[in-house]
Amino acid sequence: MQQSQNELGTFLRANRARTEPAEVGLPAGGGSRRVKGLRREEVAVLAGVSSDYYARLEQGRERHPSPQVVDAVGRAMRLTPDARSHLFRLANLHPALTPAAGRDVVHPSLLQLLDAFPQAAAYVLSPAFDVLAKNAVAAVLLAPFEGTPNMVRVLFEHPRAREVFVEWPVVARATVHALRLHAGRFPDDPAIHGLVSEMSQAAPEFRHLWQENKVGNMSRAYKVFELPGAGRIELTYQTFDVHDAPGQQLLVGVAEPGSVSAAAIASLLAPAERGASTG
Repeated sequence: MQQSQNELGTFLRANRARTEPAEVGLPAGGGSRRVKGLRREEVAVLAGVSSDYYARLEQGRERHPSPQVVDAVGRAMRLTPDARSHLFRLANLHPALTPAAGRDVVHPSLLQLLDAFPQAAAYVLSPAFDVLAKNAVAAVLLAPFEGTPNMVRVLFEHPRAREVFVEWPVVARATVHALRLHAGRFPDDPAIHGLVSEMSQAAPEFRHLWQENKVGNMSRAYKVFELPGAGRIELTYQTFDVHDAPGQQLLVGVAEPGSVSAAAIASLLAPAERGASTG
């Protein structure tokens, strides 16, 4: 993310527009408001800075705000923790992370860990959401997308995405918001830049979500799959950062023990297990 593109100002404007006056204790103003959300002057008052200074911040004419000012602006617009961290990075106040040289290589110990979840879907993603490794359960769930290893491309380009992901809008939105968070953490990552550029041109729905300028971490998620021969499979996911490979993430999805989803996963794995036992 190059500051010449004024990503900081774009992010501030987007969040200001979706912050309702009532959320920050201001009167709604009825039909007298000509702008959506907060006015610049209102953000300035709430943050304790001058209107001129805040205007210069949005316009990209002030490129070196202090941590105190950025914190005050984030609080004024009631940003989430993820959004506030993203705001700090855009203001060059958090050092940008650099993905490890072998970011597409999964450490052998992590590969072993994947197989330690025999009843869960476990896989490793790159910063640009390429599937770098997966265990048996994840391989079965993602089998309809064989040949498309990137989850963003799967969601927005694969013809079966909406069929398999029952709650596609929720998954798609969370994925784009997380990708924008990664773009802020890794501003020099060519894979992320290339993916965003490609999808913005090829997928209108991606472009719309990207232009929302929202960020979010996929630390916890609920996904529903619909697979032929297995039916509906509901999983709760937890996401873990891989600290020795910055940008890689381990996702683990589990079904409720004794549930229909758990039984469906067992039935999907049964053919492969029978083949292994007779091989």
